[in-house]
Amino acid sequence: MIPHIDAARPSERAARVLRQVFAAVRGDFAFRLWDGTTVAFGAGPPAFTVVIRAPETFFRLMRDPTPLAFGEAYVDSALDIEGDLFAAMHVANALEDLRLPLAQRLRLLLSMGPAALRPGPRRKNGSA
Repeated sequence: MIPHIDAARPSERAARVLRQVFAAVRGDFAFRLWDGTTVAFGAGPPAFTVVIRAPETFFRLMRDPTPLAFGEAYVDSALDIEGDLFAAMHVANALEDLRLPLAQRLRLLLSMGPAALRPGPRRKNGSA
């Protein structure tokens, strides 16, 4: 069964995906999306905020949610971390244990719309 793609803005769909993926992760942190939409987790103020600068970055990280992909996005300034970098590393370590099955990742990508399935530009020789 193919998931329904709604007419919500990409940032609204991304926020729903983030809530599904990070719901079980403990900690006070947030994501700020390219249009200013903020998705917060935890009961207190965020210790750090992951800033995702473009929808393409979000799609790329959803297709390949590895530390390498996050590192490349950070080095390329496609995302930033504001606040406590050490707290962010603790959440990143928790994510290592959170492995989404391929079928669930595909469902989440499909819910984002066709653009999420298009491969982005590949890095060549260590650069974008």
